[in-house]
This record gives sequence, structure tokens and C-alpha cells, in this order.
Amino acid sequence: MNAVRIVGGEYRRRVLRFPDSEGLRPTPDRVRETLFNWLGQELDGWRCLDLFAGSGALGFEAASRGAAEVVMIEKSPRVLAALQENHELLHKPPSVRIVRGDALQYLASVTTGFDLVFVDPPYRKDWIARLTPLLPAALNEDAALYVEAEYEIDSLGDWRTVRHGKAGEVHFHLLRRAST
Repeated sequence: MNAVRIVGGEYRRRVLRFPDSEGLRPTPDRVRETLFNWLGQELDGWRCLDLFAGSGALGFEAASRGAAEVVMIEKSPRVLAALQENHELLHKPPSVRIVRGDALQYLASVTTGFDLVFVDPPYRKDWIARLTPLLPAALNEDAALYVEAEYEIDSLGDWRTVRHGKAGEVHFHLLRRAST
């Protein structure tokens, strides 16, 4: 069993456990710290969507920092079971909803906007290109998009990279909609 620690907020220092699974790469502590420095430490009232929840590090971190709603999407039954166990471990925060499903199908069905979407898909499967056309319907006008990829990204549709970092082979990006 693998583990990752929540770095800030109400659940700080809590350890999340998750199984090995193909394509699952938890966002490292240092990268999550950087991301939440970029966003501001508190996400009070934000609606967040974690499209490839995996270890749950990003989604539970957002809940820990006050997000009003965090929807975590995961397809793998084993990984989903670990997410549910971690939800129990954190005493079932009511802001967190774990959904078994496919990221593309979920995104295509969304009718309300999110303030922040985490996109950290398995590499080399063209997920980002397939998701990009569906993002506008899922995001509020001033929403942020956080993307991890094996390459640097300048833009996705109307969103432009405003912050970028690299940790090992992972490029991580914060994107915002280009102002008109």
C-alpha cells in the first residue's frame, strides 16, 4: 500500500493510503504546496472537480482547505475502494462526493460550473486533448484549471497557462481563461 500526506488545512498531516494502479502518480507534497500557494491557501466556498482522483491527494487537499464541494471521479474499483476508505478516515467530510465513473462521460454530463478542475490523467493516452472540448461547460467563467502532464502546456482551449512548474518528469500548470 502506498501513502501520501495532506499538507495543509483541516486534515493537515493525515495520511491517505492507496493501492498500486497503472497510471496512478500521486501529486507530490511539494507540488501540492506550490499549487495552493498559487491559488491562495483557502478555497472557502469553491466547487472543485478532480477528474482522475487516484490517490485523492488533490481532492482531499481541496476539502481540507475549505472547498464547499469536491467531486472526485475514479474508474478503477480498487482505487475507488481506497478513496472511500480515506473518506471514512477523515470522518466523511460532507463536502466530498466520490463518483465511480469515466472522466469523459462525467465531464460531458456536467451542467453546473466548477471553480477549479484538477486534470491529472494517466500519461500517453491523449486524455487532455479529449477532455479540452468538454471543459467550457464544466467551468465557471473565472475558473482555474490545474493540469499535470508529461509535457509543457501553453493553453487548452480558452485557458492559458499562468503558472508552470516541473518536478522530475512532471510538468504542472495553473491555467486561467484568457480575458476578452
